[in-house]
Amino acid sequence: MKIHEYQAREIMARAGVPFSRGKIATTSEEVENIARDFGVPVVVKAQVLVGGRGKAGGVKIAKSPEEAKQVATQILGMNLKGLIVKKVLVSECIDIASESYLGVIVDRKTKRPVIMVSAAGGVEIEEVAKRTPEKIYKHSIDPMFGLRGFEARNLAFKLYSDAAIATKAAKALQQLYQAFLSCDASLAEINPFVTTPKGEAIALDAKINLDDNALTRRPDLEALRDLDEEVPAEVKARKKDLTFIKLEGNIGCVVNGAGLAMATMDLVKLYGGEPANFLDIGGSSNPEKVTTAMEIVLEDPKVKAILFNIFGGITRCDDVANGLVESLSKMDIKVPIVVRLTGTNEEKGRQILAPTKLVPAASMSEAVKKAVTLAGGGN
Repeated sequence: MKIHEYQAREIMARAGVPFSRGKIATTSEEVENIARDFGVPVVVKAQVLVGGRGKAGGVKIAKSPEEAKQVATQILGMNLKGLIVKKVLVSECIDIASESYLGVIVDRKTKRPVIMVSAAGGVEIEEVAKRTPEKIYKHSIDPMFGLRGFEARNLAFKLYSDAAIATKAAKALQQLYQAFLSCDASLAEINPFVTTPKGEAIALDAKINLDDNALTRRPDLEALRDLDEEVPAEVKARKKDLTFIKLEGNIGCVVNGAGLAMATMDLVKLYGGEPANFLDIGGSSNPEKVTTAMEIVLEDPKVKAILFNIFGGITRCDDVANGLVESLSKMDIKVPIVVRLTGTNEEKGRQILAPTKLVPAASMSEAVKKAVTLAGGGN
């Protein structure tokens, strides 16, 4: 789950990370008052969950309270990569002597947090990794001991030759790691982390991605979710305990189990099709869930065929079949639906579907081939 910059700043600040002063605002009048309170100049930054805000016109410097109000009027309400800006972060401008990148991610290979630093701050770290990977220094953290002082200092001296600045950066690295741990993050980064001509070390930006799997035990973090900036279908699915991710293809996939869903999408690609979504109805589906899944998939106008691939263990094939019949009775479904039912009560499920116009398939491979063909694709 992504959160806004101002929310990430609050989490990191609680861990001690030093930030420039900043306040959130929702009106241009609020921005003007904040600018007057801070003293000018200030930076007005759009709070939307996309990257490249600066290039898109969502980050501007204002040299007076009046200009801050004018800038806020331009940014608030603007469409930034499909999202409407409803909030801005107003922060004081800082004289910058140097910029660095500090970040922590979960490395699946080592199964440990990895801290990364680079002197190429202020630039998207993906671009640095692509063009000048030698500028990125990484260190795998032993979760038993955390980021120890000497490890943080070793990384800091990769960025700064001045011992005083390096000491401040090392402390910020340890604070960043603590922030990362405190909120079950999958990523936490500061870009840029800057030094000033006076020798100060300050974070100017913050980004945190939270691990969705931890949210069930962290209602405080779940409360940070901004539903206005999420795909409506994904919000609807989550409320019904379905796992849904929208993709760009035209074959709607409804499957039980994440592993089977991934395998299904791989097979769709293998046979020349493009999946429109990832949709997992879970291991204990009921007819209502199936109906909801159908509604969500059909909300995508690109969908030309729907593929139900059910391997019944805990999930009962007759439950899925009843849900499909219910959907057919309630909805005007104009796209073909291919159904493969295998496992618990599969014969009963097939009997329920026999009178319908649904396209049966005996195997996963047959089901995928039929769905791809009906969607107008195929090798």
